[in-house]
Amino acid sequence: MVGMPVLESLDAALARVIDPEIRRPITEIGMVRSTAVNADGVAVIGIDLTTSGCPMRERITGDVEAAARSVAGVTDVRIELGVMSDEQRHDLRARLRGGKPEPVIAFTQPGNLTRIYAVASGKGGVGKSTVTANLAVAMAADGLKVGVLDADIFGFSIPSMLGITTQPTRIDDMLLPPIAHEVKAVSIGMFVPAGQPVVWRGPMLHRAIEQFLADVFWGDLDVLLLDLPPGTGDIAISVAQLLPHAELLVVTTPQAAAATVAERAGSIATQTSQNVAGVIENMSWLTQPDGTRLELFGSGGGQSVAARLSATIGTRVPLLGQIPLDIGAREAGDGGTPVVLSLPESPAAIALRSIATALATRQRGLAGKSLGVTPVKTNPL
Repeated sequence: MVGMPVLESLDAALARVIDPEIRRPITEIGMVRSTAVNADGVAVIGIDLTTSGCPMRERITGDVEAAARSVAGVTDVRIELGVMSDEQRHDLRARLRGGKPEPVIAFTQPGNLTRIYAVASGKGGVGKSTVTANLAVAMAADGLKVGVLDADIFGFSIPSMLGITTQPTRIDDMLLPPIAHEVKAVSIGMFVPAGQPVVWRGPMLHRAIEQFLADVFWGDLDVLLLDLPPGTGDIAISVAQLLPHAELLVVTTPQAAAATVAERAGSIATQTSQNVAGVIENMSWLTQPDGTRLELFGSGGGQSVAARLSATIGTRVPLLGQIPLDIGAREAGDGGTPVVLSLPESPAAIALRSIATALATRQRGLAGKSLGVTPVKTNPL
């Protein structure tokens, strides 16, 4: 065997290999079973994958081999793959859950600072999912850690808009969400065969959202976006119960009829004690070749919703932005690469990035934040 400096350097190199799903060093999550370097400089590395069918097997082995070959004194690399035992997986799940063996909704735990936006609309077809996907990708491109929960159980579309075709990886009762464009995402659409409808009622819908929040390993997110179904039904109520600190983003079109319905979606905040972070107007106008704007759906709907919600709730609800009609945005959504990445200089992309920046830089409230204050008992006089 070679001297300890080479082995120590090998261990240090492996500590820089990040699991592509869990996003933590493989040494930290117990994937490195053993390391050795023989007299000929051959590094023999034992790696235990989380599951036998790990979809990231090739990437992990490639990253491990590259890290090992970067160590001075290593002449060759041999990787011996294995699979974690039940006990190892149990320990891993507990470690990822912050020492808690059973599933918990991490976003409601004391000290959690993830900002949560529930993207709502009064009716379908206003581009709510397109807005959600683009805001998520834009925030991730700015360096934030972002997750998207597709809470539209009946009309899920987030997987296709982000170009996700794989299921979450299972570690027993824990799910590792697929990552696309640096955004973690989960959706019932990842589990349902193509063309098959989801026919569920209230209790099943609530349980599905609860499982997506507790059973999925989201990690330390800066922002979680939820793509809600249209209206104010069971899922909107469940989200308010499960994530009481979530803020609403109301999406509407300029059309008066759509704005009236969108106002109802925002007004649910008066019954759920949620904040409304703002209103987003989509499909605001179509820019003509001569530079003029054609307002296909009228004008003023977004500002009207913001003004009426401000009056109803009693706090200022801003109009966060107006997104013009853009064929590129539709094509980008169909292609699985949101327009903020595929056509970053297009009018829609510029508007969406501006909204994403505004949301990401908003001052966070004190909900869930430790104030560092310790109660002191005083003796009565």
